[in-house]
Amino acid sequence: MNEVVAWFSDPYNWRGFGGVPVRLAQHLQYSALALVVALVIAVPIGAAVGHTGRGGFLIVGFANGLRALPELGLLTLLVLGVGVGLVPVIVALAVLGIPPLLAGTYAGIRNVDRAVVDAARGMGMRERQVLLKVELPNALPLMLGGLRAAALQVVATAVVAAYVSFGGLGRFLIDGLKTGDGGQAAAGAVLVVVLALVVEGVLALVQRLVVSPGLRAAGGTRRSPTAEVATTDTSVAAAAFHPVPEPSGVTR
Repeated sequence: MNEVVAWFSDPYNWRGFGGVPVRLAQHLQYSALALVVALVIAVPIGAAVGHTGRGGFLIVGFANGLRALPELGLLTLLVLGVGVGLVPVIVALAVLGIPPLLAGTYAGIRNVDRAVVDAARGMGMRERQVLLKVELPNALPLMLGGLRAAALQVVATAVVAAYVSFGGLGRFLIDGLKTGDGGQAAAGAVLVVVLALVVEGVLALVQRLVVSPGLRAAGGTRRSPTAEVATTDTSVAAAAFHPVPEPSGVTR
């Protein structure tokens, strides 16, 4: 404990290219890029499958398959195939962020009240308008829950960037373990934990500000991202194996 306090008290660790502010900025850069890539891939797929109701089995299998991939092994394989660079790091982290985003988007849209969707169609809305103006806004709580879970996992795992000679807060952890500096390694771990908690808090506040009070009330008691994702995965599987029946006369 004293070593950790001494490390944080040393001004040398807070300035220069290897200081905490620079490493923090690098860590956030890797995490943000990976989340953007994951969002671009997961949200359109989850929205399309959730809207049409087709391909639910693929969503379940794909998400579970990505969850089972070992992050460090995947990064090593990408480095061997592509070479050392930022691309393998971002791809590996994006693969980690896709499952909760995919599950949250798909389950959120499938859980929208079918009466609301049918009413939108009855008003003459096209399928694209139903998706963008009705289903996605109502699916926002689960989608943001998936985003929070994805961000938490990506931020906590972005330390692997240091494994392939990149920066980020993982640099303190990897270098500390390599040189036998327990204080530095422990300080790096503390910084990652604190950053993950701060990101979670910020996204929780954003979720509260963005989601309408009516949807929050309908969602019941606020839960942690872990609970939301667990429920989302259950909803994904249930929707895949037991599709919501469409009223007679309604076609997609």
